[in-house]
Amino acid sequence: MKKTATNLKELKKEVGVFARPDPKKSTMQIVNTIVPYVLLCAAAYLAWFFAPYWLAIPFIVLASGFLIRTFILFHDCCHQSFFRSRRANSVLGTITGVLTHTPYRRWAHEHSVHHATSGNLDRKGTGDIWVMTVEEYAFAPWWKRLAYRFYRNPLVMFGLGPFGVFLIEQRRNRKGAPLGERINTWLTNALIFASYAGLYVLVGWEAMLAVQLPIFFLSGVTGIWLFYVQHNFERSYFERDEEWEFVLAAVEGSSYYKLPRPLQWLTGNIGFHHVHHLNSRVPNYLLEQAHRSSAALQKAPTLTLATSLRSLRFRLWDESIRDFRTFREARPLIRALRAERTAGAAKAAREAGAAGKGSGGARARRTAVS
Repeated sequence: MKKTATNLKELKKEVGVFARPDPKKSTMQIVNTIVPYVLLCAAAYLAWFFAPYWLAIPFIVLASGFLIRTFILFHDCCHQSFFRSRRANSVLGTITGVLTHTPYRRWAHEHSVHHATSGNLDRKGTGDIWVMTVEEYAFAPWWKRLAYRFYRNPLVMFGLGPFGVFLIEQRRNRKGAPLGERINTWLTNALIFASYAGLYVLVGWEAMLAVQLPIFFLSGVTGIWLFYVQHNFERSYFERDEEWEFVLAAVEGSSYYKLPRPLQWLTGNIGFHHVHHLNSRVPNYLLEQAHRSSAALQKAPTLTLATSLRSLRFRLWDESIRDFRTFREARPLIRALRAERTAGAAKAAREAGAAGKGSGGARARRTAVS
């Protein structure tokens, strides 16, 4: 597709017709998502008490899948795309936020910023996976480079990530949050605490940890992976503010993650992420239909389960080639950038020194003449 302003406007218009929540479909998704999640958790507890623990594992794995799907419902509520009523979205968003350990109002704000700035190298940092350019990394202080390496390590991102994000980071209010957002976070925290206290009384701490901890971890790892792979892929889209274009960031900087049908269903069609970024008001159950309605959208960067694993290697964005590099690939570039800066600083110092000597000599001559 030729990237003209007319084409981009037409593409937004094409997708806009799907930005219409269907109350019946939304209600059905509540029934076929949250109800199975609760039943699967109950089955896992029954297996814990009355059968060998290994019989609980299939229920735990399935429950984690339905918790991911619950997060998609929460996600749609944050975009006001699940129901037409803002209040209905807020109520369901808060309830599903308790189940997914994510405060509704805070996440809605940060995620809207993510949508407005995704792929913008000058405005990144809110609601994003942390991405540094080769140049940024080259001249960052040592502690920041160390923190970035730690953050981008897959064992850290996907091993510690769920605990850091959903148990620690999402429990506090962001700086400058309005009162309504702060109250929603406090309410979410209180309801999470109350739910775990109730489980503790009902089943005991051993059963609670044996069932809820793996469900939390598996769903958390998968959620972070989905968010990571939807923007960190080969030949993604990152531009400086003056060149950044919203529609291009959506259709070139968000992947079409082509998953097997069962996984597509459990992840609420979020693999059609390019459509979602183009218009976040399209409910999850219409994303595939919107994708198939447009020839341009079907040409979006496409990943499969196999090809998406390559994204684990990506560490730094190289603006010169508009692609990701590994730390090893970026090493000679980093050395060259530092050498260039050192040479430039040395040259500037010599020129400043020469200018100083010249002005000193001129002053000396003026003194001698006088």
